[in-house]
Amino acid sequence: MSAEILLTNFFGMPDTSGYYAHPTAVLDEGCRIGAGCRIWHFCHVSAGAELGPECSLGQNVFVADGVTLGRNVKVQNNVSLYAGVECADDVFIGPSVVFTNVRNPRAAVPRRGPGHYQPTRLAQGVSIGANSTIVCGVTVGEYAFIGAGSVVTRDVPAYALVYGNPARLRGWMSAQGHRLAFDEAGRAACPEGQERYQLTDGRVSRISPG
Repeated sequence: MSAEILLTNFFGMPDTSGYYAHPTAVLDEGCRIGAGCRIWHFCHVSAGAELGPECSLGQNVFVADGVTLGRNVKVQNNVSLYAGVECADDVFIGPSVVFTNVRNPRAAVPRRGPGHYQPTRLAQGVSIGANSTIVCGVTVGEYAFIGAGSVVTRDVPAYALVYGNPARLRGWMSAQGHRLAFDEAGRAACPEGQERYQLTDGRVSRISPG
């Protein structure tokens, strides 16, 4: 059976659109929504936004023009994704995370559109804890883990564990979400997936899939 027939709408009837949106959600004409997405109460997806397949938007999520989400991005309640935010696949954004897109906002000075908005890029597998703030213009590397309540002001390397205000490097995380303990040779293994990692010159890379 096709994905469209397997999905149902709010009333339990077949949904041929390929995704589910709660009746209170506002989907502006022109937005692109992948098959299998779930869009919950009081969300607003702008006309120029693009959601990949299997994404989930919790209650009261705003997605601005130009925002792109990859496959299986999970956005929890009360998050606003402003223009310039780009998410790769499998990104998790916790409740009430705050994004910005202008570094020096002034109410009396127009700073909208190209030349003013700074991009924020979240690589594959990134997790951002609840109530964190991501200042615009940063790139968060693949599978990085940002602790709850953090303020991210600079780029975060792949597999890094960062937290605090401002967020600082506190360790390293596996793709499965476990803290890595490196030996004297700079090697570590994930206790769950058994993937192996190498730490060299302050950067972590995955050297085997497990």
